[in-house]
Amino acid sequence: MIKNYFFAFLLLFVFQSGFSQREKLITGKVLHGQFPLEKVDVINKTTQKSTSTDIKGDFVLSAKTNDSIIFYRKEYYLKEILLSLNDIATNNISISMVKKPEELEEIIIKQTPKIDWNLNTKWEQVKRDEITAERDEKRLKNTRIDDLTIDKGLNLARIGKTIFKALSKEKTSKKEPQIEFKQLAKSTCDEKFYIKTLKLKPDQIELFLEFCDADPKSKTLLENSNVLSMMDFLSSKNIEFKKL
Repeated sequence: MIKNYFFAFLLLFVFQSGFSQREKLITGKVLHGQFPLEKVDVINKTTQKSTSTDIKGDFVLSAKTNDSIIFYRKEYYLKEILLSLNDIATNNISISMVKKPEELEEIIIKQTPKIDWNLNTKWEQVKRDEITAERDEKRLKNTRIDDLTIDKGLNLARIGKTIFKALSKEKTSKKEPQIEFKQLAKSTCDEKFYIKTLKLKPDQIELFLEFCDADPKSKTLLENSNVLSMMDFLSSKNIEFKKL
């Protein structure tokens, strides 16, 4: 009797061992939450066989017990399972994958060129003088002269000085050319001159022309300019600009 039980147990063990070592087509489904995932690579790491899921998330792969199965898709975390005898027997594997967090795009921070504002002190002084003259002119207009008396403490000498400045400004403004230096420089020398000859980057051209405009010599070019004098002036200023 004991021999019969032992013989039956031995046959069952041999049957299960042979069943576990024989490859079988297994089926399964890959999900993200409750939604099926397509185009997931299903790889049998043990036998190097592979397949991918269809639009319903289903897959079919040849495998056996203790085979290592990998599930991979770029946007999701990789998952790996070890097939058990129960997985082979039920033949209905369900895999849930977790999506990776979205990565931020790379941000490039460019260093802005250093500007020496001390070079523009003369130009700023000219602007301050113009603002002072305009303020005095408005103050003169608001002054009331009744019966040869002057309100707000102004005297005739100060009024004469203000009128003289206003007239001088009008004469100066008539002599000033209408075209700006930057416009003249761009029309005289094309963009290739700034990029290839002066070795400037495209985003540096506007800043370079403002740097040149701050030089009083640029006003001389506005009155009497030609291609050679403009190129010579820009080349000399470029040397100073490169040292900033």
